[in-house]
Amino acid sequence: MAQTDGQAWNRGEQIPEQTPVSWGIAFGVSWGSLKRRLFRSLITMSGVVLAIAFLTYMLVTDSIARALVTANVDRLNLLLQRAGVDIFAAAGTDRRMLLLIGLSLFTCLVGIVNAMLMSVTERVKEIGTMKCLGALDSFVLKTYFIEAALQGIIGTALGIGIGVLVGFVVSLNAFHGYVVQFFPWGGACKAMVIALLIGSVISIVAAIAPAQWAARKQPVEAMRAEG
Repeated sequence: MAQTDGQAWNRGEQIPEQTPVSWGIAFGVSWGSLKRRLFRSLITMSGVVLAIAFLTYMLVTDSIARALVTANVDRLNLLLQRAGVDIFAAAGTDRRMLLLIGLSLFTCLVGIVNAMLMSVTERVKEIGTMKCLGALDSFVLKTYFIEAALQGIIGTALGIGIGVLVGFVVSLNAFHGYVVQFFPWGGACKAMVIALLIGSVISIVAAIAPAQWAARKQPVEAMRAEG
């Protein structure tokens, strides 16, 4: 019969330490959790999607407006003025646009942080169960960090797609075929890269604090929380 941990302790033998789980295994666990909770994960990601979509929309429409102003077509200039675009500020700084982009960045930050916090706080009891079954703090930290970061990055990608589509459709409705004729491919790509970098960095940074908070939860305290 195999000896128990208590018998090993009485004999003065050391109980072997638990081996930390690798990042690959933690990623598999996190990905499986996302798939099992697909609907709730989509709800959590909605904050990220909307924030990044708003940011991308502002950057893309600003890039399109600048390209159309630079084209300097008389009929197009009339359309731009009707849409409230200052055609004389093409080479300068549009303070209103900077304000709107700054607002979109703030919305992006708040939306992503809120989404990352939701992904952890709604599963406090699950954290307690994992710890009662012997999960190490490092394992909880890795799994929740990866899951929160994945939600942020996937939400960022979806938000970029929605933002570009909405920005193109709105601009097309206002400026018609001129948008296709003078579409700023370089500017649009730059806007998408900026939105991707901002969304990814904020998502990863915002995932750190909730993951650490989850890892430090005591099993009894987590199990006592109301779900």
